[in-house]
Amino acid sequence: MSTGRADRMRVLFSAPDAMWSEWAPALRAACPEMVLQRGGDPSAIDAIIYAPGGEIEDLSPYANARLVQSLWAGVERIVTNPTLSQPLARMVDPGLAQGMAEYCTGWVMRAHLGMDRYVQDGTWRNGQIPPLASERDVVILGMGELGRAVAAMLAPIGFRLTGYSASGKPVEGVEMLAGDALDEALERAAILVTLLPDTPQTRGLLDASRLARLPRGAWLVNPGRGTLIDDEALLAALDAGRLAHAVLDVFRTEPLPPTHPFWTHPAVTVTPHIAADTRPETAAPVVADNLRRAMAGRPVRHLVDRQKGY
Repeated sequence: MSTGRADRMRVLFSAPDAMWSEWAPALRAACPEMVLQRGGDPSAIDAIIYAPGGEIEDLSPYANARLVQSLWAGVERIVTNPTLSQPLARMVDPGLAQGMAEYCTGWVMRAHLGMDRYVQDGTWRNGQIPPLASERDVVILGMGELGRAVAAMLAPIGFRLTGYSASGKPVEGVEMLAGDALDEALERAAILVTLLPDTPQTRGLLDASRLARLPRGAWLVNPGRGTLIDDEALLAALDAGRLAHAVLDVFRTEPLPPTHPFWTHPAVTVTPHIAADTRPETAAPVVADNLRRAMAGRPVRHLVDRQKGY
């Protein structure tokens, strides 16, 4: 280590000021051998804990840092930083994964059961019994940690699950598609959940032509990345009645501007980026484990592939 005390690692907390009071106690409790600081000599820093909005933009002075540990699952705000030479790890937090699975399951069930039909207007509506889950196709785009967590929660309900990922790696209880089978995945999706990362390959992926592949009346649930969807194409598909509803938790600009048409569209539900968040109590042990691994020269968990961007 590059610390003055061999038994203590010096870790820089590079994150927005508002996060310090919540995160510092959890991190110190999980890793008592760490000296957590918000400044100091860059050459004496052993590792960096990072979240967008912190002060550091130039990472080159931190040449002795053995790890940059992101507190976010998405790393698009740092992975392209040209001064980043240190190993970068993304956050895989069990609390975040559970939160995402609960969010997606709730909205999938709302879509599946047609809950929006039951307006309390004094009208008795016959003939609106939903199909069983075993008769409903749910497609998940993106089968990383979060996609697998969502699938694991939906599978016991009985949905016909299809997953799509770059690798097509098998997932229990899910029919996996990959590569050029994206159109096939979309054509199955009575309910589509999008959890792909933000990369040059995924930006604008759901454009007009791909949205047209979805079955008429499909629901779209996007708690992944706002860049995945062409906003104008989505609005056009909703206006034309091709899609029944879109639940959107992430956007190209956040907060979503008050004048954006998503706010007033009757077939759009906006949630304010609350699908899943990194929780200090469950994430701090993940950070501590990775810091110890980095200091001991052992393999770091959830290391980011710079070429892939995640």
